[in-house]
Amino acid sequence: MVDVRRFVIQQHDATRLHWDLRLEHDGVLRSWALPRGVPWNPKENRLAVATEDHSLEFLDYEGDAADAGYGAGRMTNWDSGTFEAHEMEPEKVVVTLDGSRVSGKYALFSMRGTRDWLIHRMDDPADPDRRAVPIGIRPMRATEGAPPDGDEWAFEPRWHGIRATVTNDTGRVLIVDGSGDDVSVRFPEVRRIARAIGHLEVILDGVIVPVGVVSGRVLHDRRGLGRRLRITSDSGARNASRAAPVVFMAFDLLWVEGRPITGQPWELRRRRLDDLRLDGPGWRTSPVMSLGAALEQDHGVVAKLRSSPYHIDAAGSVTSPDWIEG
Repeated sequence: MVDVRRFVIQQHDATRLHWDLRLEHDGVLRSWALPRGVPWNPKENRLAVATEDHSLEFLDYEGDAADAGYGAGRMTNWDSGTFEAHEMEPEKVVVTLDGSRVSGKYALFSMRGTRDWLIHRMDDPADPDRRAVPIGIRPMRATEGAPPDGDEWAFEPRWHGIRATVTNDTGRVLIVDGSGDDVSVRFPEVRRIARAIGHLEVILDGVIVPVGVVSGRVLHDRRGLGRRLRITSDSGARNASRAAPVVFMAFDLLWVEGRPITGQPWELRRRRLDDLRLDGPGWRTSPVMSLGAALEQDHGVVAKLRSSPYHIDAAGSVTSPDWIEG
């Protein structure tokens, strides 16, 4: 007889964003906090921290965890369904999940009796063509020149700041500057973009600019950005994010859920970027405007050919004539 029970995965926006996996067992929900969600790749194990059993009411609970008597932070239902239980031992669990987002055979096993467990996918991924997210992509550069006119071009402000790609890999955010250096620790307010994107795996291209530049109070703040780049500690970065906050202005989308979309025309990539609705304290989507409106800005203008792909070279940044800045 097949042993089929219910499960839920809740996205939990607490001190750190994570996902709570809950499996029905003996009248309660055995629970684990997954800091990086459920792995899709059988080559990758992810941490699963065992937590206290929860009541069956959590199968459809959404709201503040404090109101339910469990810690703090808002919980939302990320996935739910049924599972077949193969093993449900105190230090090892093997199940086949059947949800709307997650399906497959998974093993959870304790690491020497501690609260730390690992979760491992045992079967092949549902999407055999899915690829691991690349690390350290260097952003494409625009050529210098006068902005062209014509319907085949789109126009954006030319932001003065730190060019960067931002990768959200299931709650883990990596920020790489135009030279390929990891500057993630320096910008904690940008790393919190994971709360807006959640489990979605994406790579964004954009510019990190001081809040004063975005609001129009100042045109440049190279000194302030220079100070941010010299920070090497988490505590120093947190203090700087309060004293001199920055905003990541996203203007392109390069990767979505295991696939590059760099070969798609700029116009389609931009549409998918807009669908993310990035509008938070440390992240926004850079506006697209008419040439006349762009020229009225103090920042300068970047013209982008609507049909252009995004060029990437493993050896370094590519300068493309499809983007023209002036």
